Amino acid sequence: MSAWSRQGETYLVDASVYIFRYYFALPPNWVSRAGYSTEAVYGFTNFLLDLLTRGPARIACAFDESLGNCFRNEIYPDYKCSRALPDEALAYQLAACREMAKALGIASFASERFEADDILASLTQVCAQQALAPVIVTRDKDLGQLLERGAATLWDFAADRHLDQAAIQAKFGVRPGQIADYLALVGDSIDDIPGVPGVGAKTAARLLAEFDGVEALIANAEQVASLKLRGAANIARKIVDHQEQIRMALQLAQLEYLVPLNVSTEDLAWQAPAQDYALALADELGIGGLAKKIRRTCMGQFEPEIL
Repeated sequence: MSAWSRQGETYLVDASVYIFRYYFALPPNWVSRAGYSTEAVYGFTNFLLDLLTRGPARIACAFDESLGNCFRNEIYPDYKCSRALPDEALAYQLAACREMAKALGIASFASERFEADDILASLTQVCAQQALAPVIVTRDKDLGQLLERGAATLWDFAADRHLDQAAIQAKFGVRPGQIADYLALVGDSIDDIPGVPGVGAKTAARLLAEFDGVEALIANAEQVASLKLRGAANIARKIVDHQEQIRMALQLAQLEYLVPLNVSTEDLAWQAPAQDYALALADELGIGGLAKKIRRTCMGQFEPEIL
């Protein structure tokens, strides 16, 4: 392995965010031998190849396979109910993306019970225990809560934008560690997490500036009425009336840091790509136009060291 790759960072990739980005953004110009459109596979593979040119020492992808089966659905059956399950064509592309990641030497994880976000949280904890500060490659700012659990930054690769703790606080008005509490108050329409009626972003930020989290807020709801906040008395009543919903929403918004992955940081090391298989897979998937880039990326990682 080349010296520069050994000295690289640890990347934890929110794979599904990027797969869906390319699925909706790219035209269906690529077709597999099986007859399935593979624009998401093309975009995701190209993204991984670009990411690998940065020479990470460790890299892992977290994939979502828990839609409808997640433990959060046991807490709240309507969690993510507005999201349609992948049809056969999309499922084909999702599986192909995961197979390509493995072919490129990238550790890949998925669970039928836990979401990709939980996998990223658990991998972040594994890294933090070894004094490694991983870069979370994602477009999802809700993962900012990982910045208080050992992550270095959130990196939106396409925009080449890094968000640190200060940037997340500027975005939400709360500390990264309070994001789950924030979502428990305002809700999250994307994930179908209910919020407290009448509590918007500014109100939630103001409440969490006064109280560290929603449990403290609920325990001291009577103090809300005396805050210099428009409609403070009404908000105090809503906190009391919706306290069980708030607690439930917090369970939905919090990340799980103990997904049973049974891995160490050594398992996240960027492995030698199976170049021949990656090339054959690209051909099978109708994205053979990336063959040159695949070869170049593989050779770049494993060229002999010059001492």
